[in-house]
Amino acid sequence: MSDRIPLIAANWKMNFTISEALKFVTSFIHELKAIGEAEVVIAPPATALYSTGIALSETGFKLAAQNMYWEDNGAYTGEISGPFIKDLGCEYVIIGHSERRKIFGETNDMISKKVASALRNDLVPILCIGETLEEHENNKTWEICEFQLKTALSNISLKNIDNFVIAYEPIWAIGTGKTATPAQANEVHAMVRNWLSKIYDVTVAQRTRILYGGSAKAGNSRELLSQKDIDGLLVGGASLNPLEFANIIRNIPVEKVNH
Repeated sequence: MSDRIPLIAANWKMNFTISEALKFVTSFIHELKAIGEAEVVIAPPATALYSTGIALSETGFKLAAQNMYWEDNGAYTGEISGPFIKDLGCEYVIIGHSERRKIFGETNDMISKKVASALRNDLVPILCIGETLEEHENNKTWEICEFQLKTALSNISLKNIDNFVIAYEPIWAIGTGKTATPAQANEVHAMVRNWLSKIYDVTVAQRTRILYGGSAKAGNSRELLSQKDIDGLLVGGASLNPLEFANIIRNIPVEKVNH
């Protein structure tokens, strides 16, 4: 049995005003009284980070930002830096989400700088990797994932990867209703873990939590979370419904939350 604490992260994307975020938190806390030994992270839009953080402060649930810039300060109009989101109470930050890569043109080099900045600012990166439908159909899943990992972590030393999360999100399964089968997802997760053991060491590989993201919902979460190498979920659309999100967390297999 793994000692990795399950992690369920809600990525609200560009949804919820401050009042809507607070309404969600109230309902969610009412729904979920106990989570065992698991970590729950909520990533609201930047405008709702402070208010959501205050609302979560007595709950044990953690706060994450959806993105960050790699410089700590300076003439970067509209950007939000690591020190800023740390100041808001964030412990985690999502980096390299497929929407950031595709819509906003983030390159692997940019993502590498963001990872380094997150670690420098004592934030835990949730590094997203994953392939498109075309790449998936051409059997390039691991080739793409390995390249994304290699470039994102190229300047990260062993001592700096102590607290790190990777999220495998097949792009073809995000918001499409399609999901990688639990076995397919676990196979990629196992490859990521094997790669970490070769690049760093077995201890790092066994300690690193690898999440699945891609149309995860209450209906498929139990089976996904039952897989050996799937340590949690990065949840998009289903995290906007407090009952649905609570049910996803309830579906963590008992052996993973009671070490």
